[in-house]
Amino acid sequence: MNRATGTLLALIGALSLLSVLLILPFVQYVLFAILLAYVLRPLQGPLQGRTSPAIAALSLVVLAIALFVVPIAVIVALVAEEAVAFASDVDPSAEQLQDVERLIADVTGYQVDLASRAADVAARIGDLLLGQTTEIFAQITHTVIGLGTALFLLYYFLKDGHRLVAWLRDVTPLPPDLQDRLFDQIDDVMRAVLLGHVFIAFVQGLLAGLGLLATGVPNAAFWTVVMMILALVPLVGAFLVWGPAVVYLYAIGDPYLSGGLFLYSAIVVSISDDYLRPIVVDRYARLSPAVIILGVLGGAYAFGIMGLFYGPVVLGALLTAVDVLDEYWDRQASPFDRH
Repeated sequence: MNRATGTLLALIGALSLLSVLLILPFVQYVLFAILLAYVLRPLQGPLQGRTSPAIAALSLVVLAIALFVVPIAVIVALVAEEAVAFASDVDPSAEQLQDVERLIADVTGYQVDLASRAADVAARIGDLLLGQTTEIFAQITHTVIGLGTALFLLYYFLKDGHRLVAWLRDVTPLPPDLQDRLFDQIDDVMRAVLLGHVFIAFVQGLLAGLGLLATGVPNAAFWTVVMMILALVPLVGAFLVWGPAVVYLYAIGDPYLSGGLFLYSAIVVSISDDYLRPIVVDRYARLSPAVIILGVLGGAYAFGIMGLFYGPVVLGALLTAVDVLDEYWDRQASPFDRH
């Protein structure tokens, strides 16, 4: 490596680091824009065939606002309202909490003071909200700017996304057929995660939420959103909410509603996962549940809410890249060198 190459690589490395620092405060919204562009990209081609690419992209941005941004904002507001109501409605002397305490004591033999714990949590939430008013307004401002940035990026991802993909192919030092395999398999992984896990988690959480609503479980909207997120985790998922809800209904003296919720959740909710997930995932990519669990949990820590989607995608793309690299080495080395 000569001096010019070393200098250029050092410059690229320094500029890459600075670019990461620039993007980092809004990485959630950049990832959100990429996800929306991936979902809406199949509509860009037909639309720009009838009009200009700019108008087609702008139309899809408006569609994204109507189908994604506005519903998400409404859901967040509704969940926040439900959470505040849940915290403010906690009554340490509530008969339902006392019934649950007695049930736990009868089953486990341990005395649990749920009432005082719930009241303490509610009080802490109230104090936290009052003490963080400035930070809340700052976060709202950051969110508004971030959403504006995401929509701006979405427009250009849709309008000029093909140029970005062409540039990535141009700078990837692989033969064309291996490039095709790499990009196609990464696309399969993204579809498998999006349809086989994110979409099914949404459906599963929605079905479970309808069960909570039908049986009169309090704060059903809040717990529905929680189940949509938990349903991304295989094996346990929404059970972490509807299971305790079954116990809650039984403890407050509604055994028929409790049994009905159990049967509905065990049959409808669980079978929807058992049937839909293999059909969708096997159609696009085979991802081990271990990859999904590690990707969801690790992605949530690394990227926040968007990591629930991108975590499994990153791990799946890594496995794909390793497979392609192995095939590339096989082509470069003779059988004698490999063995």
